[in-house]
Amino acid sequence: MAQLVKLLDYVSRYENDLSRYPTQYIRLKNSQWKRMKTQWEHGADLSEWRHAHEEPEEQNGEGKWYSPLFRLFGNRKTASEEAEPYEANQDGQDELDVLDFNPNIIYQPENEKQLRKLYLDQLFHFQLKWASSTMMEKSNLAAGYMRDSLLRSFTQQLPDSYLLFYYPILKVKKAPVELDILLITPIECLCITVLEGENAAAFIGEGERFWTKKFGDKESRVLNPFIGLNRMEKIVSGVFAAQDIDFPIKKLVISRNGYIDYPGVPFDTAIIDRRTYEEWFATLRKSTVPMKFNQFKAAQSILDIGQTTAMSRLFEEQINQDLPDNNE
Repeated sequence: MAQLVKLLDYVSRYENDLSRYPTQYIRLKNSQWKRMKTQWEHGADLSEWRHAHEEPEEQNGEGKWYSPLFRLFGNRKTASEEAEPYEANQDGQDELDVLDFNPNIIYQPENEKQLRKLYLDQLFHFQLKWASSTMMEKSNLAAGYMRDSLLRSFTQQLPDSYLLFYYPILKVKKAPVELDILLITPIECLCITVLEGENAAAFIGEGERFWTKKFGDKESRVLNPFIGLNRMEKIVSGVFAAQDIDFPIKKLVISRNGYIDYPGVPFDTAIIDRRTYEEWFATLRKSTVPMKFNQFKAAQSILDIGQTTAMSRLFEEQINQDLPDNNE
């Protein structure tokens, strides 16, 4: 699953420590899948299981055993300390810890494929939580992202080593600018603009400012996607240059369900429509390249100028307490 680093201007866990969370996420994802699969195969009740409950691997000079999490996160707590119950907040609900992802078998899958889909769906919801909240702050997540099929396919089907910025809002010369999609792979940054409409609609590139969309006997105008795409590439390349980051950038216009007819495609841009989308996406999925240092630098430089709109959790709780009770 590609990691959702930034969604619009929502507060993100990755903003706190980009060097920590990607590896943490991968470990959490793999260990919880192992837990859920074991539960399904053996019918074991693992509802209280925490992935910190692993066999000890190291011993310090004082003879105490430490969880493998010690090496990964630099946390000097034993596995038993990591597994202590979370303190309840004033509403009586457990405060969600950064690692508190515990998928459950809410129905009985008939095979492992169905089990994996159940797991990935719950992990997708957890990713949205990571991309819209921290321990101290929370952004108002629009419900539509739960149903966003493109966001879901990118996060659920692409490799863990990919870092996804989904329509991020950046502060450029103190002004907010909304970009389209940035997919930062270990080897390049993909600037992606999406053209989608009715199934099998055709987008015809004719003018500098507007294109024509044809669907059956109907015609309409759409904004030339290269306007936003070129602006996005210019912003990103400027950010990289300012930080002295040498990282390739590729521009793409994609349509999963439509046709794109534009003979004058620039040399540095690719057009992917329904005729080539599955092949292109399959190629992305096959990547086995691990995360790279330059990839982190590139992603961090974008995060550094990201705009964040969020509310303090403590302030939100205070507002909820001050609201009148409808039952009174």
